[in-house]
Amino acid sequence: MDDRLLPAIYLSILVILLGGASWFLFRQVLKTRRTETKLAKLQNKLSQGKGTAQEYYELGGILLDKRLYSQAIAQFQKALKAKDLEAGENAAFIYNALGFAYAAQEQYDLAIKQYKEALERIPDYPTALNNIGFAYEKKQLTAQALESYEASLRLEPGNATARRRVESLRKRLVLSP
Repeated sequence: MDDRLLPAIYLSILVILLGGASWFLFRQVLKTRRTETKLAKLQNKLSQGKGTAQEYYELGGILLDKRLYSQAIAQFQKALKAKDLEAGENAAFIYNALGFAYAAQEQYDLAIKQYKEALERIPDYPTALNNIGFAYEKKQLTAQALESYEASLRLEPGNATARRRVESLRKRLVLSP
């Protein structure tokens, strides 16, 4: 290979890498902008009057993503009080998200209460089972955590999180005196 071509090859590789990084950066900026626009629209609409349960839930979800947990909790509570909330599946999703927000603030007792509310509405809700298992683990309630993860695995045999946690908790229970 000719030594004069080597700088051109290196430059080409650098341009390709910079182009790829620029593309990913551009996509991330667009995604962030879309989220911020949706956040602003929802906040404006909901500050002017009553919103729907779906709108409060969406706003709470965005706030969760931004790690604004106390604000997310307030929005989820408003969603639960909304007049248009359907009692079943939609409420379960809101209770699960509310539990997640409490767990993120290390308020595990409140989180467990919310996850139980979600499971009352949808008993075979694997995400809520995983989440309540996590909260039980944090409270050092290993047997209840294991039971929750196993229930999740019965519903979703391919659930990698539940499988990992079951294996870990079983080892922990065997090692305990």
